[in-house]
Amino acid sequence: MSQELLLVGSVPMDTTQDVFQTFGAKLGKFLPAMPDGEVGPRRHWISRVHYHVLALHPDLEVVQQPAKDEDGTEHIAPRNAGDSWMFKVKDGVNQIKFGEKGWRLGYAHEAINSYFVFATMRDKGQVPKGLRFQVSMPMVNSVLPPRLFPDVGDREKVIPGYTEALRAEVETIVSKIPHEDLAIQFDCSTELQDAYGVIPGFPAETAIERNIGQIEAICPHIPEQVALGFHMCFGTLGGWPRFQPDDIGGAVGMANAFIEHSGRQVSWIHIPLLNRTDDAFYAPLAGLEPQGAWVFLGVIHNMESLEERIAVARKYVTDFGLAAYCGFGRVPPPELPNILADHLKAVNNR
Repeated sequence: MSQELLLVGSVPMDTTQDVFQTFGAKLGKFLPAMPDGEVGPRRHWISRVHYHVLALHPDLEVVQQPAKDEDGTEHIAPRNAGDSWMFKVKDGVNQIKFGEKGWRLGYAHEAINSYFVFATMRDKGQVPKGLRFQVSMPMVNSVLPPRLFPDVGDREKVIPGYTEALRAEVETIVSKIPHEDLAIQFDCSTELQDAYGVIPGFPAETAIERNIGQIEAICPHIPEQVALGFHMCFGTLGGWPRFQPDDIGGAVGMANAFIEHSGRQVSWIHIPLLNRTDDAFYAPLAGLEPQGAWVFLGVIHNMESLEERIAVARKYVTDFGLAAYCGFGRVPPPELPNILADHLKAVNNR
């Protein structure tokens, strides 16, 4: 597998075939794995789970949903954090449990269908041989951020059941897709916010303790032949980045903890970088302990300063591939040709 370039996940095109033909054909030789673009409702990332899964659960009540458009049309994806879905566990319910084990969340169903398209196109030579199929899924705490529950105690009633449901989805995926063809990446946005102490009531000093349980519950059960990656995310809801830390230390600390507690070899770790060139921001990269995982730095943005940012990063971590700061789900589709061109420019001039 190539270690030069990583596609984080979402590409807002109409079909998986469009994504494979456009991004896979042109970038595939640089990638360790190719995502299907998270097309359709998955473009809304965690919000898709909120309205497809949580809003339909009989033991949950919808407290708030995104405001309607001006003409009264429903708006199912939030515009910003204040416009998000919110839920309440019904009185008398102590734990939320999810049925249809292995299928309830929808990730396995979509992955299996997309893999068929991917394998067919790969067999026809339309995407490179040896390229893995990448399934990107938000980790538990990102799907269930504290803002989702006005009563913080309700969140604790949902987390165990959702963790079990996500683990079951992973088990279905690895049972249906050949291990040597598969890569699973977990996307971690709330986890990174937690690492920097920007969630009210959640001190940064105890962030790792709050977030490693989900890693320990799911990752050790992924077979070693399946590639495993983590995408650390500053968030794009309401505009990227949702917060701007003083340095990259929180992301490095959380990445080290995830690698340490995965119970198996981690294939890659993705660390997003801001549009800064000062040494103080990058210096904590010297403390990154990948333990054999490939490092991808999210630097493909603001191309005018790309080379300068790469040069500063190399002072602290010498061997890394390149990526964008996040997926492109909230990017207007007309901008995709420019994004593709930026990736080609970055990898050809690295």
